[in-house]
Amino acid sequence: MCLSTVYKGDVAPENVLMQNVMRIECDGDMVILTDLLDRQVAVQGALVMADLVGGKAVVRESAE
Repeated sequence: MCLSTVYKGDVAPENVLMQNVMRIECDGDMVILTDLLDRQVAVQGALVMADLVGGKAVVRESAE
């Protein structure tokens, strides 16, 4: 099973949005992250990069 850590902006410890992410959905300008325990975080923005082998993804948040 490939789980990922999702970051906002840049891959850095202080930018972690969610860990153990098993699903990433993009719905319009929303990125919905779901972790192994079925918890969800919704972020207004766009998926910039997903490295599934490396277990990381980056989301760029939209200006509100």
